[in-house]
Amino acid sequence: MDGDQESIILDTIDKFLAKDVKPVARELEQADAYPHELVEKMRALGLFGATIGEAYGGLGLSASTYAKIVERVSAVWMSVSGIFNSHLIMGATIERFGTEAMRETYLPRMASGELRGGIALTEPDCGTDLQAIRTRARRDGDAYVIDGTKQWITNSVEGNVLAVLVKTDPDTTPAHRGMSLLLVEKGAGYHATKLAKLGYRGVDTGEVLFDAVRVPAENLIGGVEGRGLQQILSGLALGRINVAARGVGVAKASLDASLAYAKERKTFGKPIGEHQAIQIKLADMATRVEAARLLTERAAAAYDTGERCDLEAGMAKLFATEAAVENSMQALRIHGAYGYSPDNLVERYYRDAPLLAIGEGTNEMQRIIIARQLLDR
Repeated sequence: MDGDQESIILDTIDKFLAKDVKPVARELEQADAYPHELVEKMRALGLFGATIGEAYGGLGLSASTYAKIVERVSAVWMSVSGIFNSHLIMGATIERFGTEAMRETYLPRMASGELRGGIALTEPDCGTDLQAIRTRARRDGDAYVIDGTKQWITNSVEGNVLAVLVKTDPDTTPAHRGMSLLLVEKGAGYHATKLAKLGYRGVDTGEVLFDAVRVPAENLIGGVEGRGLQQILSGLALGRINVAARGVGVAKASLDASLAYAKERKTFGKPIGEHQAIQIKLADMATRVEAARLLTERAAAAYDTGERCDLEAGMAKLFATEAAVENSMQALRIHGAYGYSPDNLVERYYRDAPLLAIGEGTNEMQRIIIARQLLDR
């Protein structure tokens, strides 16, 4: 894709955000209401097929262009990006590892938004340590029968398909050799219950119960048992780039709000932006935004080569999400009591940012991944 095409896409996204998202974001976020109308408009824009290949009806965008889209969306309302991020991780996993029959069956319906969903990994007793999952899928003739519980699963309530990490052979060691990924449509019978959250509101996050849920054996991603953990970890590289881009968006929004307020608010007879204490905060905030954006662009470029990019994605995710956390805090301080009010956008940034430091692998885990990659390389 050349620069002109990318500019057209980004301009379209900017217009969508200004016209459709910004006017309703505050009301929907505070009500924790799912944005059904926005989802339909995102379907029309092709966002549910953003990174799915054109051969399967998607836009086939590079990770670099996709990251720029996510940054823009997150600067207006971060939750909206989550609706298509988890969905596209699932899509990337199917496109990379699914059989051709699975790709032809599912990817066009996912690209159109007819099927929307995400990845079901975390459980009540484990998140980072995925090898400790307890959800079991046993083979029964031409089907798998799934029993277990997943928690904090995006798109589980309003969506209709999940890529579910299960134990197909719980007695195998090491544990990852007994783990597989199954594609499960909601019609198979799983039950999802919405969970309340501090931030990241509007997008549905749920607990999912699988009670003897039967799925066809051909829904095993890749067609071979025991490869599920490696498959989903590969898909999470795109997810971490997405979360890094979200971090850039929230950090940038916090900076923009602070700059505007620093010009308007006066103390001791002059705008607070003329006080050195505020200037130092603004300078640090702006530097974090630019550094986070550059790391995210580098990670996206590495992903686009098709090579392993754990190091680049981990660095981007770590730095950009910490930048969002720090910038949202500084924005709150710059705004003073006004920033503590739900009528002010920086209050939302402050609630949304911590999720980014947790999702798609905690930042503590990113540091371990980065260190291991440095030693291996």
